[in-house]
Amino acid sequence: MSSKNDKDRKTLEGEVLGPEEQNEVFEELDEEFSGLASESDQTEEEQIEALETLLPTIGTSKDLAKTQQVKPHDPLYQYIKEISQYKLLERDEEERLIKQLTETGDIEAAKKLVVANLRLVVKIAMEYRNAYKNIMDLIQEGNIGLMKAVSKYNPEKGAKLSYYASWWIKSYILKFILDNFRLIKIGTTAEQKKLFYNLMREKERLMNQGIEPEHKLLSENLGVSEKAVKEMDLRLSSSGAEMSLDQKLGEDSGSASFLDTLPGSDIPIDDNLGHLESLEILEDQLKNFIEELKPRDKEIFKKRLLSEVPPSLQSIADDYGVSRERIRQIEARLIEKLKVYMSDYLG
Repeated sequence: MSSKNDKDRKTLEGEVLGPEEQNEVFEELDEEFSGLASESDQTEEEQIEALETLLPTIGTSKDLAKTQQVKPHDPLYQYIKEISQYKLLERDEEERLIKQLTETGDIEAAKKLVVANLRLVVKIAMEYRNAYKNIMDLIQEGNIGLMKAVSKYNPEKGAKLSYYASWWIKSYILKFILDNFRLIKIGTTAEQKKLFYNLMREKERLMNQGIEPEHKLLSENLGVSEKAVKEMDLRLSSSGAEMSLDQKLGEDSGSASFLDTLPGSDIPIDDNLGHLESLEILEDQLKNFIEELKPRDKEIFKKRLLSEVPPSLQSIADDYGVSRERIRQIEARLIEKLKVYMSDYLG
């Protein structure tokens, strides 16, 4: 990413900024709001589509996103409750603010547009919860993408702001996942790979038909053992606090849920990203990366980053006759090297 984007991320690092706390970021972005009406976004749009196609989309089930649970004092719950106080803009009000922004670069208009779409970021981030456990980090990145979308939006191209913003939000979230993922060995057998690629998709298909996706039924439909289904289901399940989009935001039973406050379903969350194709692309690049490593680095990489149960640093250190700290340094260097390799590949 550019140094400007890095600065945006540094400003937000460590927390998800609430609607009233984003002034500093907006001031830093102020220069980007000038001359918007004449700026072309074609290159950025093409880059977003390319990134969306290349990145893995593990665990983007919308049904899973609706089954998360959190406690009232959880930061996610508090954040959702806060942003839900802000009403969605009426179409004429949104158009007025967009016109004001594109014609004059009015920073206050930009703020209002961003605040009104913060719920869209949460909606999209929840769909990637299985790919990255810290949902607040994903919301943070999505908020940066939303601000970028507002700064780049050109109404003359015909797309709604929410539609255009959804691609920026998703691209920032997906790029963040790619930059920060820890490689996990999903499995090496044909059965395990088949499950990894198809289990979530089959569960969603059954639930959409009103059928409970029991392990036995899933095993029959996918042609694998019931035991394998149970193991993979557990492996792909989210851990820690979970959030329900149907959970009430207030204390009384008549309170609205966060789901009630979300934008309509006219925001396309692309269902045709090609899960298998994306994963195969990533797998091919990973193989190429590993082949370029020196023998010792290759072995340490596989043991520490590709094993279901990685051996301890001390265990590997004993094997090579070096210190535990030396192995930790090698691991950190390999992770950073992989990030650079993947970033160069994605352009």
